[in-house]
Amino acid sequence: MASFTLKIYSCDRVFYDGPCQKFIFPSHDGEMEIMANHVKLTTTVEVGIIRFEIKDGEWQTAVVSDGLLEVASNQVRVIVYSCEKPEEIDEFRAEAAKERAYEQLSEKQSIMQYNISRASLARALARLKSAGKNTN
Repeated sequence: MASFTLKIYSCDRVFYDGPCQKFIFPSHDGEMEIMANHVKLTTTVEVGIIRFEIKDGEWQTAVVSDGLLEVASNQVRVIVYSCEKPEEIDEFRAEAAKERAYEQLSEKQSIMQYNISRASLARALARLKSAGKNTN
């Protein structure tokens, strides 16, 4: 299968830099998939779980915060605030963050504070889902 170069950058590290056959990411319209020789594209990445196939049948997953994605010349660059492998997630911290976000959402807030609380909740839920914990 044809491949392309995938580079995933977060604030604290280069998460991945290498060949990729498929890249699936959360966007504002749902999940999108990028394959080799995709047309030029610049879009946003939403908080959630990304998946990418590096070899036939070998997939990797990660939880990302929101960010940007650019496709050009058979290369995909993803720039996100944070990117974590499932095994790097501290479930207790993610659960505490989820509870804090629910608590903040139940309080009266400004629109900006409400959007920050919603983003915090989305990130906590994605982290818990990736870690294999029920997010109800």
